[in-house]
Parts: sequence; structure tokens; C-alpha cells
Amino acid sequence: MNGAEALVRTLAKAGVDVCFANPGTSEMHFVAALDRVPGVRCVLSLFEGGATGAADGYARMADRPAATLTHLGTGLTNSLANVHNARKAQTPMVNIIGDHATYHLQYESPLKSDVEALARPMSHWLGRADTAAEVGPKAAEAIAAALVEPGQIASLILPADASWNEGGVVGTVPASPPAAIVGEDAIRDTAAALRDGNALVLLGGKALRAAPAEVAAAIAAGTGNRIAAQGRDPRIERGAGRVAVPRLPTMTGPAVEALRGIKTIVLVGSKPPVANFAHPGKPSLFAPEDCRYVTLATGADDMADALYRLADALGIKADGSLRIARADIAPAEGALTLEGIAQSLAALMPDNAILCDEAVTSGRPVFAATRAAAPHDYLSLTGGAIGIGLPLAAGAAVACPDRKVILLQADGSGLYTVQSLWTHASENLDILTIVYANNAYAILRNELKNVGIDNPGTNAIRMLSFDNPAIDWTGIARGFGVPAERVTSMEGFNAALRAGVSQRGPSLIEVAL
Repeated sequence: MNGAEALVRTLAKAGVDVCFANPGTSEMHFVAALDRVPGVRCVLSLFEGGATGAADGYARMADRPAATLTHLGTGLTNSLANVHNARKAQTPMVNIIGDHATYHLQYESPLKSDVEALARPMSHWLGRADTAAEVGPKAAEAIAAALVEPGQIASLILPADASWNEGGVVGTVPASPPAAIVGEDAIRDTAAALRDGNALVLLGGKALRAAPAEVAAAIAAGTGNRIAAQGRDPRIERGAGRVAVPRLPTMTGPAVEALRGIKTIVLVGSKPPVANFAHPGKPSLFAPEDCRYVTLATGADDMADALYRLADALGIKADGSLRIARADIAPAEGALTLEGIAQSLAALMPDNAILCDEAVTSGRPVFAATRAAAPHDYLSLTGGAIGIGLPLAAGAAVACPDRKVILLQADGSGLYTVQSLWTHASENLDILTIVYANNAYAILRNELKNVGIDNPGTNAIRMLSFDNPAIDWTGIARGFGVPAERVTSMEGFNAALRAGVSQRGPSLIEVAL
């Protein structure tokens, strides 16, 4: 057994059965090993950022890591924006990074780089296997590190000769340690803070799954306080039959207003809410200056256990009374509007859909509109690095092939990883992509206003627009093998949406705004 085969066998043995890959010369023995060893599905991405974005979407829905395969330091750096997003989402991920053969590193070859230095800032765990015998055990270490709660980025550097040399051994991944149990002090302090009033229970991570969120909502309601999600959450289980957890606004003005008068924020897998960017004359923290923070549980803790124990301490039970019924929503008609798109989506989305949201500015009405829609999972941009939507949807669809994935995609963000449409088609993934085509970076136009520039000139507008020429999304999608149509009215959108959710496989709707 060579090192590459030992690596694939170690991945398969540990249940890491999907690898999103963009390989190069140094990884050819790994590619060959995928033919010899059953049990690991390899999904090709035409850009490294697509591979890591897909691994993020996969892990959010599968609750276990996928592997990625990238080529040398250059391939790794192409992938890092979506590794950043995955790190912020607390996603478990195993990154396999090919490198030159160990004896070749002494020479200044064109693609030589300091792979460790490039990988370290984004990695919770970083290792290197310099011999075939080390590959399997090091891979096992990487997988174990990725599985540490709430999820970590593990990066394994794989020199080419460690792959092709004989002497590989299969690594064994130890059982993952359970999530930590919070102490009684945290339960007692949180209960006292909630009894004091004017508190917000702020949920993040796995606290936003249906069962713990219902307990948290009962606690907030039973103590006369409020509940919210962070607003940049990896996955929220929501819709009819579940409790409705509003999101904290991510824009400074609305967020500050939403937290006005709050005395205490109880953190449950969340962090103190902070602005994406500093703006002149505006605060960095959204909460009032005298607000105190009480941590019930971090993402590394057993948040469900902490919430159940807190409810017991307060004498509160989650009895299902806060679950919302499905609303009778009719599709919107008439002129094409953002609010109308959100309304029609809420009316027509199927049960158990996965809604991936990288619509940025255009998608703001969607979250509120789908509050009482069919039950669904909501995946959003966590780290602020745009270009995750198309690959995130791909990973979610690979993880859940029996569920419809609906992607809300801003056109500017989508262009960062547009190659992922080919993966949608190549793997026949059940993804409906809705592109909001306004031919502009609308969020950056808002940022100009936030920094005090109300009347930008021609050069500034040119940096924030791409309407000369306009992007032909239907042409691009068809070129990658994805059926597509362009709509200009709500009636056209409704017809395209009905068709998209009723058939399997990839499709795209370009919404002309």
C-alpha cells in the first residue's frame, strides 16, 4: 500500500466519504487511489474556492466533515476565502494540500512556496506527512481535530513522494470526545440575569437546531425576555412546526436600535454582536455600552443540555405552544420586486427544502417572508467573504440528495465562483439557483453612504457596477450545462419557480432587476 492509498482508506474508515477536489500534478497518486479504494466519492470543482465552499455546505448539513484536495500553495490560497467562511461557521473540514516531493523542495521550482505558512492562519490543526508510513496516522489526527466541537479546520500537507512510496498504513481515528457540560455556576448566573429582565437570549451554531431553539424560545417567553439569532448563522432549522427565531440585523443602525434598552445578552453558542466594519461616528458593538454579557454555553459545550437544565432551574417547559403554523401564502403578482420574490418563494418552496442565502442586499426580505413557510433549513454567509453561494449549495445537495436546495444568489457574489455551476450539472445536483441580476455590487453602494459619501462620481460608480456590458446569466448557466431562463415579471418568476421545484436536477432563474 502506498501513502495515497493509506490516506483514502483512512478517510473511508473514519466516515469521511466525500472529497471536493481540484487536483494537480503532485496529487495524481491520490487521484489514482480513489479508483482502487471504494467508499470515497470525489467531486470535481473547477476552482479551489468551489471545493472548500462545497465542503462547508456539506458539513453544515451532514454534521460530519468532507475532505478537500488542493494543489500546492497556489491552489490552497485560491481556496482560502471559503476556508475563512467555514472557520467562522465552525465547520469541520479536512483539507489535503499536495506539495512537492520532499527531495525536490531544495530546488526553487516555479510552484514552490511555504505551504505551512499559507495554511497556518486558517487552520486549527496543521500537520505534514513526509513519509508514506506517516500519511495514514497523520490523516487520522487531522480527522480527529476536525471533529472537535463545535468543528475545526484541519490541514494536512501531503508531499508527492509520501503519496507514491510504499509502506502506507491505515490510521485509526479515536472516538470524538463529547461536548463539554457547562457548570452549575453558568446555569445559576444565567437564570438570575433572565429574572432581572431586559435580556436577550442570543443563539448561534447548533443552538439554532429545532429542539434547542424551542427550549430557548420557551425560556425567553417564560421570563419575559427576547430571543434572536446572530444574523450570520451557519444553519437554522425553521418554518412551520418550529419556533420562529428572529435574526439580529447585521447593519449597524438597525442593530443598535434593535438592542436599545437591553441590559443583558445571554450568549448561547454566540458572540457579542459586532459590526462588519467600522464606520465614522458609529459604534463597533451593537449593544448599549452598559450591557453585560452572560455566557451560558459556547459552541464547544453541550448547548442543548445547558438549555434544558436552565429551563428546569426556571421551572419552564417547552410544550410546543410556541411552534408556528404554516401560513396560507399566495404568490405575488405584478411587477417584479424583491418583496414579491420573497413572498412567492415562501408560498411555493417545498417541504424540507434547504435554503442557501447569498443574495446579500437583494435577499433581505426573504428571511422574514419565509418565517411561516414550509419547514426548511436556512444556510447563510458566515464569514463575509463573498463567493460561497454556488459551492455551498453544491455541498448541501451532495449531503442531502433527497432534499431540494434553493440558492438565493447575488450576481456580483456569484461571479466569484461561477464555475460551480458546472459541478451542479456534472453531478446532477438538485439545486434551483435564483440569481438577483442588478448588475451591481449594491451592498458596496450602501457602504459608500455608510462612510459619508452620498454623491459618488463616475469613477466610483464604475467600480461598483458591471452593467457595461451586462452579465448574461442564462447564457453562462447554459454554457455550464444548467438549464436557465430569464424572468421580468412576477408571473414569469412564479412559473419558473414552480417548474424549478417540481423537477429534479439543476436549474437557474435569472431575475432581471
